[in-house]
Amino acid sequence: MQRKKPKLRGQKQSRSAVYPIGEIPEDVIHKIAGWLVYYAYVGHADLTGNDWGAFFAKAVGGNYNASNLDAHDVSLENCAWSAKTVKDGSPFDCQKVRFISGRNSPTYSAGITDPLKNPQETGRAVLDIWNGRIDRVASEFEDYRLLALVRNMIDMKFALFEAEITRFIPGDYKWEMNKRGNLEGRDASGTHHFTWQPSGSQFTIIKAMPASVVKFTINRPPTMDVDEVLHNLKFDKSWVKIHS
Repeated sequence: MQRKKPKLRGQKQSRSAVYPIGEIPEDVIHKIAGWLVYYAYVGHADLTGNDWGAFFAKAVGGNYNASNLDAHDVSLENCAWSAKTVKDGSPFDCQKVRFISGRNSPTYSAGITDPLKNPQETGRAVLDIWNGRIDRVASEFEDYRLLALVRNMIDMKFALFEAEITRFIPGDYKWEMNKRGNLEGRDASGTHHFTWQPSGSQFTIIKAMPASVVKFTINRPPTMDVDEVLHNLKFDKSWVKIHS
């Protein structure tokens, strides 16, 4: 039975029919598993991020957003998800995952011509860009979630979880350059939360696996035989038209 959100004074009643965050229904997990079986059956050795977003959209009956410019991949009513997938040899033992979270360019967005000159200024600008994206999603959707799949497609082992996507307070983090020439953002305790790469402006967020993570395995299906499929379809050369 779906748990209702608490009713707060002064708040408009939510119209969302989406399940509570972190409580992914079993039927959704089964549908996701079905798509993963299909994907393996037709011969794909691994899963792409775009396909993962499309699979989840089908599993929840939502809309898949194929735009690379938007911060959300899937939406359903007033809920949006950023769908991420990470490859890991041992999904069940994974403690932290790194998610590529966009290309945040301080040069384009903040006019910083030398991003390595002042790491703190650059790091603040990187987080400001992130926060701006969150604000844009929040203007359209009441609920914004990370939907993460840690995958091992060879052994068909998976760890699935959701987490709320929020803004970051730039002043809470100290930025320094690492040995590779990238910037790392750490909190007051020294915990590493972000990496930003000057080459390509790639922004990565490090996320701890929550207690609500769902771990599951799938029996590997046989790989589809191409010749058998073509025979069943009665494929022949008349299907092909060669243009000169």
